[in-house]
Amino acid sequence: MATREATYAQEPTWHAEQPRIRAPHLVLQWIVSAIALLVATWIVPGADVRNFWSALIAAAVISLLNAILPPLVAALRLPFTLITGFLAVLVLDALMLMAADSITGGDLHVSSFGVALLVALVASAVSLVIEIGAGVDDDSEYSFRVIQRVARRSGGRQKSDQPGIIYLEIDGLGLPILRRAMRDGNAPNMARWMAEGGYTLSGWETDLSSQTGASQSGILLGSNEDIPAFRWVEKETGRLMTCSAPDDCEEIERRHTSGKGLLRDGGASRGNLLSGEADEVILTVSRINAEKGANPGYRAFFANGFNVTRVLVLFGWELILEWVANLRSIRRDVQPRGHRGGPYPFIRAGMCVVVRDLIVYGVLTDMMAGRPAVYATFSSYDEVAHHSGLERADTLEALRKLDAQFGRIDKARRYAPRPYEIVVLSDHGQTQGATFKQRNGYGLDDLVERSLSAGEVMEIADGDEQQSMVGHAIGEATGRDAEKEAAKHDKKDISGKSVVVLGSGNLGLVYLMDEPRRLTREEIDARHPELIPALRAHPHVGWILVRSQEHGALAMGENGVRHLETGHLEGDDPLAAFSPTAAQHLLRTDGFAHVADIMVGSFYDPGLDEGCAFEELISFHGGIGGPQTEAFILHPRELPLPDEPLIGAAHVNELLRGWRAHLQGAEVPTGSAR
Repeated sequence: MATREATYAQEPTWHAEQPRIRAPHLVLQWIVSAIALLVATWIVPGADVRNFWSALIAAAVISLLNAILPPLVAALRLPFTLITGFLAVLVLDALMLMAADSITGGDLHVSSFGVALLVALVASAVSLVIEIGAGVDDDSEYSFRVIQRVARRSGGRQKSDQPGIIYLEIDGLGLPILRRAMRDGNAPNMARWMAEGGYTLSGWETDLSSQTGASQSGILLGSNEDIPAFRWVEKETGRLMTCSAPDDCEEIERRHTSGKGLLRDGGASRGNLLSGEADEVILTVSRINAEKGANPGYRAFFANGFNVTRVLVLFGWELILEWVANLRSIRRDVQPRGHRGGPYPFIRAGMCVVVRDLIVYGVLTDMMAGRPAVYATFSSYDEVAHHSGLERADTLEALRKLDAQFGRIDKARRYAPRPYEIVVLSDHGQTQGATFKQRNGYGLDDLVERSLSAGEVMEIADGDEQQSMVGHAIGEATGRDAEKEAAKHDKKDISGKSVVVLGSGNLGLVYLMDEPRRLTREEIDARHPELIPALRAHPHVGWILVRSQEHGALAMGENGVRHLETGHLEGDDPLAAFSPTAAQHLLRTDGFAHVADIMVGSFYDPGLDEGCAFEELISFHGGIGGPQTEAFILHPRELPLPDEPLIGAAHVNELLRGWRAHLQGAEVPTGSAR
């Protein structure tokens, strides 16, 4: 550690480079824009350009206007920045085309505002096709210059020789999946970092609740105590908590904030469920109300007028990719096959394009502002994998696109006012398999209900982790109130219900609402004598966790019982197919105040490497079994690792805070229990 600090101390003062737009590249981009304008006016009725030379003149005028007008709009303090920014820049794109019509004396003709808007969208699509086909780099250098300018004008730009640190989270990507992706060319930038010798890949093991809410609470806040699953019931109040609902995320953060926030003292949160005590936030669910005001975090995105049309074109293209992939999987009878209809294609497109690009620009802005620490979550891989599978073609394509953006962030480091280290990590992995309902024709709620002596079951199982955040981003862009939508989706009245069954990947939770406390195994047997035997005997249930008044915490399987506190085993070990640490994870969860009366884990087959979710996701996480608990950290070799294995998200918080303190010469705050 001392060696690392000495190395930075001996280095010369950090000098940021200036992005240079080379003349040949500028000319090539100009020609591409002119060709795109020619094609667009040929396609769109009511638009016309006389010839190629006229297109060149019009393209030059539009580029000049784009360099002047969108930055002025981005500098305005507009409420609901996403919706007003998107609409303002979209309108501006069309007006710039109409202005080019007037300035060029009719060389470019657009008959109306609507025609101008359509020409802008079509021209953007054509430009993308040409750039991809010709292997022409995008406007990264220009974007970096714009972002630098925005950072300078926003004030508070921090110049320093002290390294900052960028944490880039790939939601849901397991360690073994990343290894194969780097080997097979699906993550070329991360593979290059490894091949050049500067980076190493390490693993860490998640907690029993292997989902983003619990993992980010541990990583960003230093604690995920009493988060038993993605959803849970607090019986004493009748409240259903959900790790994607804004109000619940705010409450989770309030409960777990203790001074161990990874992003405290000047950090920035981008695209996370929780803020990590950051000063700056965009698309952060726990602080979603703060984004209703004039959020300057989006200025760099809107300062380049081409970004909005580009994002809309890519959004449409992502929809087409999803519809084609779905039809192909049906035609080929790919199994297991997830549900991919309804709003999912739009959620996928929003996550893979809109949210991703907004977060990337947020990170780039943070770097140009010199912020000491940034944590950004990219959830496109996780979203696509849930419905397509762990390593299907479209899932790996989502990963490749993320890797390309990481390469862009890496390239931007040379232009930042301080040196930066980049750490890439995941919050959990995923395991694949046909769902419980696909295998049996009925759900866990049905199994529980028919095993009760009396009572009806309320079942809640559907919904991805990031839907609230995606809904917020797309809702702002469409004018929909995302908070009301999230409340409508996530908040459910459980008063008066006798039994509540929740699904969190392959982890099920059964709450018997007779008492405002957890019932013991003996009480459950007395009230519903067939319930526990039915769960234990089911072929797709691997284990159940209950608390016995006489024996304490018990993990029970079809042919055996494991006493978790003593290690005593009766019959076959129900946890034999799982990791050696499975028992300690179950015992820890058993101690939570709001653990379910019965926790249910699906089976796991190590030979086939599959289990089954209790919600309709063919790749899942939330429990134990398979790569869902095998997360990773890709980090510079010089950053020290502990000697012992990393188990649990809170230990990752200690590691990442230690790295930040190591780079920035600060004490690691110990925090205090709350």
